[in-house]
Amino acid sequence: YFWEAKGQTPLFPRIFGHEAGGIVESVGEGVTHLQPGDHALPVFTGECGECLHCKSEESNMCDLLRINTDRGVMINGGQSRFSIKGQPIYHFVGTSTFSEYTVVHAGCVAKINPAAPLDKVCILSCGICTGLGATINVAKPKPGSSVAIFGLGAVGLAAAEGPRISGATRIIGVDLVSSRFELAKKFGVNEFVNPKDHNKPVQEVIAEMTNGGVDRAVECTGSIQAMISAFECVHD
Repeated sequence: YFWEAKGQTPLFPRIFGHEAGGIVESVGEGVTHLQPGDHALPVFTGECGECLHCKSEESNMCDLLRINTDRGVMINGGQSRFSIKGQPIYHFVGTSTFSEYTVVHAGCVAKINPAAPLDKVCILSCGICTGLGATINVAKPKPGSSVAIFGLGAVGLAAAEGPRISGATRIIGVDLVSSRFELAKKFGVNEFVNPKDHNKPVQEVIAEMTNGGVDRAVECTGSIQAMISAFECVHD
């Protein structure tokens, strides 16, 4: 999507990538929460720690470091930290992780336990916290409740983990690819619906399964049709 520059300002050459795990190589002046050798995750929605959003318990949309797909330089100084043969290479959402080395704002780095394997916890820097955070922090399913998860990719599997941890009884996975269902069982999904297997809208199928609709629905595909189905499969 960004490589094709759809719906945003084309900015090239650019180092893409928004999800990674790494080791701090060095820190700039004034950085106190990190030091060389720390294991860390880059986070494209950073936290300055000072603005109203950062001090709120209900938002992490930092005024300074919120995601900005058009910004290709560092906030401090307005210059790129990447170059080749004297020509700048631009940053991407403050992380640029498709690289062996990257330079990021200190507020976009989260220190982690060095015992955690970097090749696995890298997906905590986006996919896992996105899905898990949406269910636990926003949807807040109650014990014994029912939850529908639309899309069983990385974000959807993480979203399913939320109601599993919260004690939801029915976790219904919805996906157009039935081969994903087996893996999803490991994340607590215990019922499955492939919309292609039915001749009625999937929200009607779920409403019939649940006697009127689920308690919560989490949409993890970005499809407008899936958003509509997710909204309409929740009970009155």
